[in-house]
Order: sequence, then C-alpha cells, then structure tokens
Amino acid sequence: MNLNLSHLRAVYLAGRLKPSQLVRQLAEKIHAQDTHHVWIYRLSLEEMLTYARQLEAMDPASLPLYGIPFAIKDNIDLAGYPTTAACPDFAYTADQHATVVKKLIAAGAIPIGKTNLDQFATGLVGVRSPYGACKNSIHPAYISGGSSSGSAVAVALGMASFSLGTDTAGSGRVPAAFNNLVGIKPTCGLLSTHGVVPACRSLDCVSIFARTTEDAQTVLQIAQGEDSQDAYSRPAPTYAPRQFPAQFRFGVPQADQLNFFGNTETPALFAQAIQALQAIGAQKVEVDFSVFLNTARLLYEGAIVAERYAAIQPFIESHAEAMHPVTRKIIQGASKFSAADAYRTLYQLKANQAQVKPHWAEVDLIVTPTAGTIYTIQEVEQDPIQTNSNLGYYTNFMNLLDLSAIAIPAGFQQNGLPFGITLCAPAFHDQALADLAQRLGR
Repeated sequence: MNLNLSHLRAVYLAGRLKPSQLVRQLAEKIHAQDTHHVWIYRLSLEEMLTYARQLEAMDPASLPLYGIPFAIKDNIDLAGYPTTAACPDFAYTADQHATVVKKLIAAGAIPIGKTNLDQFATGLVGVRSPYGACKNSIHPAYISGGSSSGSAVAVALGMASFSLGTDTAGSGRVPAAFNNLVGIKPTCGLLSTHGVVPACRSLDCVSIFARTTEDAQTVLQIAQGEDSQDAYSRPAPTYAPRQFPAQFRFGVPQADQLNFFGNTETPALFAQAIQALQAIGAQKVEVDFSVFLNTARLLYEGAIVAERYAAIQPFIESHAEAMHPVTRKIIQGASKFSAADAYRTLYQLKANQAQVKPHWAEVDLIVTPTAGTIYTIQEVEQDPIQTNSNLGYYTNFMNLLDLSAIAIPAGFQQNGLPFGITLCAPAFHDQALADLAQRLGR
C-alpha cells in the first residue's frame, strides 16, 4: 500500500479512495500480532473511523493532510488516550492534544496509535521498554534505534505515512538510519513541545519520520509555529535560508575522528555518500571535530543529565522501582551533581558553542554518519551503556549546539541493514537541509 502523501492526496482528490476505506485497509495490519513491539496503544477501527468520517464531510482539497494516517510516540499527548512514556506506573490520560498533534489533526491527519519507546525517552537503542524491545523493521534480530523506536518502525512497516518522535540526543535520527527512513530533527523550538513529557526540557524537540524528505518537510511546515504555551517555542526568522549556495562547502570530521566502532562496511558507505555530495558540485572540507565530541560528552557525563532527573523527580523519588533498571541507573546517577556542577557544565558548554562558530565560516553544513554501526538486541542487552554511548557519537552534541539536522538513507550493508548520514547546520537551516536532501534523491 502506497502511503506517501502525494499519492494519497492524488487518489483522494480523484475520488478513488475515502479515508474510511484507507483505515479499514490499515486496520488489519495495525491490529495484527505486534511481533516487532511497535505499539503501546492502538486506536480501534471504530476510533479511526470516527476521524475518517468527519473528514468525509469535507472537500479533500481543503486540508493539506486530508486522510493521512500518522503514529505518535507515547510521550506525546493524544487527547482521551493514555500517555505512558513507556512506564505503566507513570501513565495518565491526556485531556488535550499536544500542540503538534492538534495542528496535524486540524490539517486532516488521522492518528492511528501511540508507539513504543525507550522509557522516558532515555536511550538510542529501543530496547529499554516494559512493552518489549522494538525490533528492526528489516532484520528483527537487530535494534530499531531509539528512543523513538516504534514511531520509526510503524512507518517502515507501512502502517503510517509519517510519525512523530522526539529528539534530545539523537532519537529522531538513529531510528531513521536503522529503518531506512528520513528523520527531521528540527531546530529546537520550531515545533512546540507543549504536551510532550520532557526528557531534557531545554533541549527537547519533536521529530518527524517519513519515507521521503518531501513528506517529512510537508509535515514540518504544518506542525511548526510559535506557541505561547511553550516557553521554549520560537518562530523561524524571515531570513532563514531556503537553499544552500550553488557552490557550497560541507565539512566532514578529520579521518582520525571518524569512528565506525569496528564495522567494516559502513566506512565505504560513508565514502560513497561523500562522493554523492561532490557529484552535485559540493566541496569537501575536513574539520576538527573535537569540540563537537567534547560537547557530546557533556550530555550524560556532565551535570546536564540532571535535567532528566528534574523532569520526573517526583515520580523517580516515589516509584523508582517501577522504572526500567538501565533508565533508572542513568537518571538516578544525576543526583550526584550539585548546582555548582551545573553552572560549571554550562560554562563549558558556552565555551564550546563559541569554539564551534568559526566552523560555520569555513563550511555551510557538516555531514557525518548518523551512527557508525548497528547492534543486535542481544549485544545491547549485554552492554547497554557502552553500545548506547557509541550510537550517540555523532548525535549527542546537536541540540546542545543549537543545530538543525536531517538524517537520510545512504545505502545498505551486505546483510540488508541500512546505513544513513546526517546533514546538520546552524539553527533555522531546516528548509535548506531538506532542499539538499531532495537534491540527493531522498
């Protein structure tokens, strides 16, 4: 079933399909045995039909997302349904939609369910959930990536046209890479986080998964906008670039700073991705990546991790035993930091941000692997901290440095598992990054 936005819009406008017919076709797939552990809550057929029938009283041309099915990470509120953040004892029933969900439904999109995640959005692996380890859509022995695991797999398995995730440290990019999807990590504040269970509130953003950049970008344009209910919300400035220069320069980490964690195939795939950029006339520039890597370490090794503790402090202090043991260990570890530690970390972050600025005089964007390698579920369970840390090598610095990013597919390993790259640039380069991804055929 072709769920791309342009295809569905064409058949709706031609009168060859109605939203109620689409959700009936999807229902069998959505409600089949959940062998990949995609879902925490699935809307019933009747619940989906309620949305569909309301749309059928309208002109399909009047709504940009008319009849488009989408999935929602279960740390984002859907009114009338539970939000669990993958912790049953934490669950509550949302009394209103998250702002982004409200915008998408108003544009005609149909919610189909709430997806699995690494508990409290803490992890890049997709296995830290009492609802089961979410399995890779292509090779189920492998991880799906996290924390937005179910959101990515739902799209990859053809259950949704697009999905919402969140991205604090890579959760909107790593699952995209591992499931051959496009993942937009927008500029922080571009999409409201009102109605999202915070991980690190000052660093959180809502992310978007889709099969194509065109679809993801369409959703981004509809979902964005300043929100008075979110103190971290901010509008895109009028001067935000829509394209990179015709003769642009892209940075890549110095050769000794690239890390593929023992994978023998992904270095060649990254080299091919670089060649594809050069083929459209771009100039490669090696950059010293050390400040990016040093910034990445601040997220979990510095006092910034205490923001995760602050996000759920009442719950963890009264229900610590209800949490996944790895998640609990990470978040409880933050209690060792003092207020003085927090300020010292913020001073270091400010210094790092200043060191990064000269890079943008040398290059227009930076290109990295999204993740250097991928692991089996068993490998992650055997070494949950180090494997997760390895997956964050190219992602953990992004929101700390206020960057925009898009993760795109970049080939396959011999076992069929996908590889992806990430294009990143300063804040509010979202449109320019999407334009470049489309120029690369993504």
